[in-house]
Amino acid sequence: MKEHSYFVAAYLRLSRDDEDIDGSIKSESNSISSQRELLRSYVRGHGDMELFDIYVDDGYSGANFDRPEFKRMMSDIKAGNVNCVIVKDLSRLGRDYIEAGRLIQKTFPAFHVRFIAVTDHFDSQTADYNTKSLVLPVKNFINDSYCRDISQKVKSHQKIKREQGKFIGAFAMYGYRKSDEDKNRLCPDDYAADIVRNIFAWKLEGMSTLAIAQRLNELGILSPMEYKKAHGEKFSTSFQIKPTAKWSAVAVKRILTNEVYTGIMVQGKSEQVNYKLKKTVVKPEKDWIRVEGTHEAIISHEEYELVQALLGVDTRAKNGSKYAHLFSGMLFCGDCKEPMIRRVNRYKGTSKVYFICPTRNKSQGCTRHSILEEELKTVVFQTLQTHAALFLDICSQLEYIRKMEIQFEEVARFDKEIERMHKEQDKYLELRAGLYEDLKSGLITEADFKSFRTIYERQYEDIKNALSKQEEMMKQLFRNGIASGVKLERFKEVMKLTELSRDVLLCFISRIEVYEEKKVYVELREKEEFGKMLVLQEYLKEQKREGKG
Repeated sequence: MKEHSYFVAAYLRLSRDDEDIDGSIKSESNSISSQRELLRSYVRGHGDMELFDIYVDDGYSGANFDRPEFKRMMSDIKAGNVNCVIVKDLSRLGRDYIEAGRLIQKTFPAFHVRFIAVTDHFDSQTADYNTKSLVLPVKNFINDSYCRDISQKVKSHQKIKREQGKFIGAFAMYGYRKSDEDKNRLCPDDYAADIVRNIFAWKLEGMSTLAIAQRLNELGILSPMEYKKAHGEKFSTSFQIKPTAKWSAVAVKRILTNEVYTGIMVQGKSEQVNYKLKKTVVKPEKDWIRVEGTHEAIISHEEYELVQALLGVDTRAKNGSKYAHLFSGMLFCGDCKEPMIRRVNRYKGTSKVYFICPTRNKSQGCTRHSILEEELKTVVFQTLQTHAALFLDICSQLEYIRKMEIQFEEVARFDKEIERMHKEQDKYLELRAGLYEDLKSGLITEADFKSFRTIYERQYEDIKNALSKQEEMMKQLFRNGIASGVKLERFKEVMKLTELSRDVLLCFISRIEVYEEKKVYVELREKEEFGKMLVLQEYLKEQKREGKG
């Protein structure tokens, strides 16, 4: 390079740090075009300078130096192509106090690079000791603080939007699109929403997540990523490992576990470590922000909960079949509580299907608990029809509730569970009150007093919450009777069926346990609600006996 001649790298940067929260540019002077013209003018005004190249990082934060054009500029510096770097001001180089200081005071001098920040009137060639050791660090620190302040403001603004139920993601999840009128509101994407409904339906039919993915690929259904690309969205994800993304078991499960499809906006699942790092950490579920009724649901809450229950157990299909067996994910050994396994016994052209305990099969204790599949179907189906008949009988009797002027307290006294909880509440109140006497008499220490008091108060609050739930359930039935018409209709369907189906099984039964001697325990879904209905039935019987009904 010629003596007294500088080959200049003009570095330009603009990011959302330089915007107001609503997205408008704070100052026109920060725009890329303005920076470019300013730096070109500066170079033209100095005869000993020649512009080598312009490096533009548009849309990159100043909080770190992980920027493509900055890296290219550093490569040119190390190659000896550049010996002078010019920026509009110190914040354009970066807002990280430590890294910016290291660059200006150590890295650039090590490569004999002159550094100039035009509007900050800083030139490393002419700056005196005070400017380098005092003024420069202070300005860099202010820039760093500004970046931190902006980061906090953006986070706060996003939190407010999340709490209002507004969608703030860059892309809507598969099955939805952003509303044309309001980008913070989700609307169903009719085509993709139907695919989501099919995915949930196939899972309930007994298909594994892998089988569902394979079916989608066989049908030529575009994966979520390819679907977004086909609609012109510049979408990218770290999950993609092949040029063309296909459906996978992981992608299917991601849809099956997304509560947003039920009409509940769930956001804030992760957060950035700090404003200088892009790394994010997953937040505990209790800290997620959930707002109900923000958008149209694609999947019902009942259907969603059924799928979550199935995902919690092993429902893999066997022998190359796409469907799991009828009782998959619901059948357990009554003693060791392990999921029972299905076996087929083939002999002389005939086959028998039965279930056995897996721990017995592995010689780990327990007993065989063997039961034929057909026998199990008969027992479960008869149990379900018995409950359906009882349910429909209660439903017809509960119509009296709407015509009778009665008080909730009158009905609640028939509820043994509510009565038990009230007695338990009183017990903990008495125990807590007795602690004071024990402390005075010296039976317990001050430390024991505080410890026991905390335990009793916690137990009391737990009972109080459980009691509130029980009473609310009763009040709902008391006020509305059988408001869940869908469930009522489904029970009517059960009475017409001649055999058990997977759909009916999942709708009404949550768990089946098999004990020795082929004893079967069937646990109904909404069993607590069913119990409350029996309480109402008992009340009505009492009213009729007294001639009030």
